[in-house]
Amino acid sequence: MGRAMEQYLRPGIPTTPFCPGCGHGILLGLILRSIHALDIDIREMVFVSGIGCAAWIPSPHFKADTLHTTHGRAIAFATGAKLYNPKLRVMVISGDGDLSSIGGNHLIHAARRDIDVKVICANNMIYGMTGGQVAATTPVGSTTSTTPLGNPDRPFDLCKLVEAAGGRYVARYSVTQPLVLMESIKKSLSVRGFSFIEVLSPCPTHFGSKNLLESAAKMMEWLKENCIPREEAEARSPEELEGKIITGEWVDVELDTS
Repeated sequence: MGRAMEQYLRPGIPTTPFCPGCGHGILLGLILRSIHALDIDIREMVFVSGIGCAAWIPSPHFKADTLHTTHGRAIAFATGAKLYNPKLRVMVISGDGDLSSIGGNHLIHAARRDIDVKVICANNMIYGMTGGQVAATTPVGSTTSTTPLGNPDRPFDLCKLVEAAGGRYVARYSVTQPLVLMESIKKSLSVRGFSFIEVLSPCPTHFGSKNLLESAAKMMEWLKENCIPREEAEARSPEELEGKIITGEWVDVELDTS
């Protein structure tokens, strides 16, 4: 990550906990680079995660205060930390299963209350750490360990969900879009109020291997081909957008009211 980033990393972490080809390491680096670019004192931040692959991004890696909490309760713990010390910059980093399935109610009510917490949801479209089960974000028809004949249920559109609940800043990007994703993280850190970024991250081990995308390269290419910027999507027909993932900003209250 470069010497400038070493100040943000705990010493003595020998190996990464992520599987080969996982995109969470990319997200880890982009979060720290965003903090560095804004010249934020990481000692004034607290990072909260639940249970799952993405929960390992802040803990054990970040040289900062971290809370590795119970499954689905990351936003609840983050709310408590913010209420206890409003001066803290509180960021939740966790997975789609943790935040939108088990912790779904905490997500929508934190957005409704406009709690000044920054949430980054690393969405690999599956329960990765616990064995590759279907999640609330798994695309229709996808094979998982619990849907061997294909997922019959529609997934959540997390950005629309948080937008409807009242999120102040809402965006979605993929780790294959690192520059715009980093700008989004920086904006999220600069906005006062509840912000939410959904980050598409490849999981070759569970999602990819069961859906003919068994290599990291295939999953990365799949994300590149299927992630469509909102501006481009507006010029396409519903048929052309079938199965595509639209990326960009959904809500920016400060921008809209300036």
